[in-house]
Amino acid sequence: MSVVQRCAAILLAGAAVGCHGAPDTPLSAHGFVGTELTTPLPKPAFRFTDSRGHPFQFDSATAGKVTLLFFGYTNCPDICPVHLANLAAVLDKMPDEVQRQVTVVFVTTDPARDTPAVLDAWLRGFDPNFIGLTASDSILTAAQRMVRVPPAVKGAIDQNGGYPVGHAAAVIAFTRDGLGRVEYPPGTRQRDWAHDLPILVKFGAK
Repeated sequence: MSVVQRCAAILLAGAAVGCHGAPDTPLSAHGFVGTELTTPLPKPAFRFTDSRGHPFQFDSATAGKVTLLFFGYTNCPDICPVHLANLAAVLDKMPDEVQRQVTVVFVTTDPARDTPAVLDAWLRGFDPNFIGLTASDSILTAAQRMVRVPPAVKGAIDQNGGYPVGHAAAVIAFTRDGLGRVEYPPGTRQRDWAHDLPILVKFGAK
């Protein structure tokens, strides 16, 4: 089963709903469905390698845009593909002025298996504009700590050589002023993203 087929099955099973209608969860002080952080986060100033094999300076390369940062891995069976499929579906329906201001960045927590080529092929199954990043284990650990998420932990290797990776499950939204302000946990629905993305684009804009 392909990534897209697997993700479609998860979505149909009820992990997400359509993006129509108003959110039915309480809104934050600034009107977000997501969880607004008490203390905003600075963007990590780390140098990664993108899925095309090029250097990627995270803070400067995403400056001035809403940046949706997510740590995960391509062999993730559920959380990673659902988050990315929901974002791809919602962004495809957003007006151009919103799409142009949103960058989705997926940072692998499994650099041994998630080579740039693997990341590139996997992310293209969701949206060719999504950015995949990798780095050394030490940089990846430092980056996760800087955005206040627990570093990923590699699980036991099975008889086929595979293994799970325990990782933070929330998407962190940085607004256009360069500050991480909102977290989106697993279970964030398409209609929640559709509600929040236009607000994120306007928030902190100069």
